Amino acid sequence: MNQLDTPAEEVPGSSGMPAPLPQRASAPGSPPLERDRYVDFLRAFSILVVVVWHWAFTILIWGPTGPTATSPLGFTSGLWVLTWLFQVLPLFFYVGGYVHLRAWQRARARGEHLGHFVWRNIRKLSLPALVLATVWIGLGLGLGAAFNLEWVGRAVLLVISPLWFIGVYLVLIALIPVWFALQRRFGVVAFVWMAGLVVVVDILRFRAGYEGLAYANMVLVWGLAFQAGFYYEALVRASRQLDAALMWAGLFGLVGFVFSGLYPGSMVGVPGETSNMAPPTLCIVALLAFQVGVAEMARPGMRRWLDRPGPRRAVEVINRFAMPVFLFHTTGMAIGRGLIYAWNGELAEKTAPDLVWWLERPLYIAVSLACTLPVIWFFGRFGHRRPTPAAPRIAAA
Repeated sequence: MNQLDTPAEEVPGSSGMPAPLPQRASAPGSPPLERDRYVDFLRAFSILVVVVWHWAFTILIWGPTGPTATSPLGFTSGLWVLTWLFQVLPLFFYVGGYVHLRAWQRARARGEHLGHFVWRNIRKLSLPALVLATVWIGLGLGLGAAFNLEWVGRAVLLVISPLWFIGVYLVLIALIPVWFALQRRFGVVAFVWMAGLVVVVDILRFRAGYEGLAYANMVLVWGLAFQAGFYYEALVRASRQLDAALMWAGLFGLVGFVFSGLYPGSMVGVPGETSNMAPPTLCIVALLAFQVGVAEMARPGMRRWLDRPGPRRAVEVINRFAMPVFLFHTTGMAIGRGLIYAWNGELAEKTAPDLVWWLERPLYIAVSLACTLPVIWFFGRFGHRRPTPAAPRIAAA
């Protein structure tokens, strides 16, 4: 048995060197730690950032064929650097991997089969998404036929477009047996292979023009982030030096990739630029390392903050409604924009943000939130049971 195969607490510390990151102890099936409030915070934070970003920074441009979406990133110099912190999907998939591992440990202790566990989580997440998509597609077809509105289809597509995230997440859940097998058999070597394949895909995409092949990174990049969550408890036990190493390695990787001119600076899609997100590139792997390192560096202070009753309760409430808010936030935004257009008497929005546009952002957030909450209430009355405490929160909230 080599040192990496040895649990951290068994590694001699007489040399003064920090214990290595434990590999086997954090692989699928290892004993779980007690519930970590910081995990709930990371999940709530990542969902909230995505939702508020859409509410505040979506600029709708209306043309003859209907609305198209853009953002202030294409008009404001240097704003793209904020996406290195606020493009939080890598962090969300990382937390998702950990939560599903913990859920499987509990399910296996009850005697549940892995196939049943996977199907149960797919069903819980896919049903509300299917209902939402069906309602909007049906509404779009009905309005388009009744009033001969050619732009309705494009509007419906914009409303349901965030469901791509749910689709990717369902694929990651369906592949849980594969992820578990990779980690049991190869451990951290699997990350090296997957990152290497991402490099190969990017080369074929950018140098050889194989754009279709680039969508393999949807599984490779997000699968890597999901499996990284299996090592969450190992990172919690690891030294601060490792946390700092992850953060700085990810940051320097981002700087190198972006300023080499090979990749765009923004970690979200910007009209007229190659996207780091659709599909994801090697930049997102570096972003994952950076964000995980930042999250671990911030852990001590955030844990003290989360011990307070107010922040703890706020995180609990956000987590309880996190997935409904994500599913229905674009529906609420569409209703809110409709109300704003009716109030203004025109569809036009400013394409180049000015001071007034920035000052209006809290209003757009407030209106979208006010229109989203009734939608959640309406679907909740005819939708799903309240999740039980034992259910995996990331899939059932």
